[in-house]
Amino acid sequence: MNTSHSASAAILSCTAFDRARRVASGPYADVAIAVKERMRESPDASILIFDDGSGRQIDFDLRGTDREIAERLWRQFPDSREPAARPVGRPKLGVVSREVTLLPGQWEWLAGQPGGASPTLRRLVEEARRAGPSEKARLGAIRERAYNFMSAMAGNLPNFEEASRALFAGESAALERLIAGWPADIRSHVTRLATDAAPAE
Repeated sequence: MNTSHSASAAILSCTAFDRARRVASGPYADVAIAVKERMRESPDASILIFDDGSGRQIDFDLRGTDREIAERLWRQFPDSREPAARPVGRPKLGVVSREVTLLPGQWEWLAGQPGGASPTLRRLVEEARRAGPSEKARLGAIRERAYNFMSAMAGNLPNFEEASRALFAGESAALERLIAGWPADIRSHVTRLATDAAPAE
């Protein structure tokens, strides 16, 4: 059973491997259920599951029914569940009050903004969130997650050290050349994580 999930979606996703073969890729619950089915069909399967956002290995509790597995994962990882349809009407802001420490001049500047301090702070936070991390930080995170996966799945494969150096140097052509002899599913997942691409079907 294979599932797929776009890396650009907000919900958590992961990819499972049975040795060098990809079993499933998608939301946590979907992959967990696919892994349970794979282990039922192949008791000697050797499964490793990796979070797509970090490239780090994760473990799932596969006891119970498919529904019990999914609900347990949704409780443990709320961001792994598809968002429910938004209710009709104006959404609640859900404002949380906490202390903010600023210098006197900063408070004066905030007080002079339209609407006052609180709306201005919320606007500044939202603008920073939309801007996202710097390009350097984004690329660093992408390369780090690819390396985390490589270390676990390809640490003993030929050219691992050279491929790691090419990854962090941003030398994509060299990376592709160095990992060309690796198992196909491992190679394609490294490429996916290193380029922020969606998983293959």
